[in-house]
Amino acid sequence: MALALPMWDDDELNSVEFIPEPSDPRILSAADSSTIGHQEGWRSEVLGWDPTPVPVIAKATRNSRRIANTGIFLIVVLVVWAIWRSQVLFIEIPPDTSEWAFEDTGARDLQESGLTGLGVNVCMVDTGIDIDHPDLENADVVFKDFISGSNSPIEYGESSHGTMMAGILIADGYLEGVAPEVTLGMAAALNANDDGSNSGNENSVANAIRWCWETFDADIISLSLGGVSDPDADRNGPTVNAVRLALANGAYVVAAAGNDGGSGDDGLVATPSDVDLAISVGALDEDGEIWSGSSIGASVNDNDTNNPNLKPEISAPGVDIISTASDGEYYTSTGTSDATVFVSGILALILEAEPQLKNPSLECIEDVKTALMNSAMPLESGDSHNSKWGYGAINGQNWLDEIRSTVVCNP
Repeated sequence: MALALPMWDDDELNSVEFIPEPSDPRILSAADSSTIGHQEGWRSEVLGWDPTPVPVIAKATRNSRRIANTGIFLIVVLVVWAIWRSQVLFIEIPPDTSEWAFEDTGARDLQESGLTGLGVNVCMVDTGIDIDHPDLENADVVFKDFISGSNSPIEYGESSHGTMMAGILIADGYLEGVAPEVTLGMAAALNANDDGSNSGNENSVANAIRWCWETFDADIISLSLGGVSDPDADRNGPTVNAVRLALANGAYVVAAAGNDGGSGDDGLVATPSDVDLAISVGALDEDGEIWSGSSIGASVNDNDTNNPNLKPEISAPGVDIISTASDGEYYTSTGTSDATVFVSGILALILEAEPQLKNPSLECIEDVKTALMNSAMPLESGDSHNSKWGYGAINGQNWLDEIRSTVVCNP
């Protein structure tokens, strides 16, 4: 029987502070708004005048999309168009694809074994989604609006945050997501701010999380958002309660560690990724180094929490990730938001391969997290857990192999 979760009013909280502004009582998306922008490779170079947007080119094969470590894509399509009287030269340049991120996480290896996420429900609480993007038009999406009550899918973020996160997971066109055949539940609960960030009232976010597990029946809840974690504040706030109830009712929760890394880091990952059985995710760059903005968590010596729940647990690609955006465009973004979706997508592939892991008990969730800990790839020698990158970088095949060797969860 499902545990009950109350619907909260929209009163702002006074006891908890949220990123990136300590005085802002909201939950915010975990993408660095200063890094989000149009993907510069997706454009026409014109000698003469600015063109209209170019059409989307046909989907490339995986091998042709592999990006060299230099970050310069290998394929350039040259289109010479002699226009009567103007003789203007157009050069159409296909976008980069962040293929390194899908390779480094082991997502492509799992896909090569036939896994696509089919039969798995993944729920995102975000800014909504533009399902008219060519890479998303065939996706299986269930939409719920906690902002204005729209019955049709809509993207509320000016930076297309929700559409970008969705693309990392389910794109199936020019870009290919981690788990393109999952059923995606998109709960729109974050809205655009004047500064380009996205935020939502914590109670709306909590109610969206409730919808994910209670109505949408999510196997995985992917939260590319967070607020400041305060050990002296009330740990039973709406979002924390919602995540705990989701876990207790058989949903895995993957959440962003936060973007307050650097000299001013408070040493705590964001809420709700600080909930013990949630998986807190840090961000890596293309060189496999931890992103400077990724929030620092606990060290093995300064926290009462034990393995496999030391924060953050895992790191995944999250720097200059290219994904779908509104109006058929492609954007780049950086942050633990992006990294979170890679982990959620890989977990979806694993649940497809091992369906007995669905609707897990709390003990089963901890066993799956233990397998994640043991399969992670440390960034350097030393303690088994590092406060910056957790137990290491994710490798999907290693995680699946470890689960098959060690985890027994009865359906």
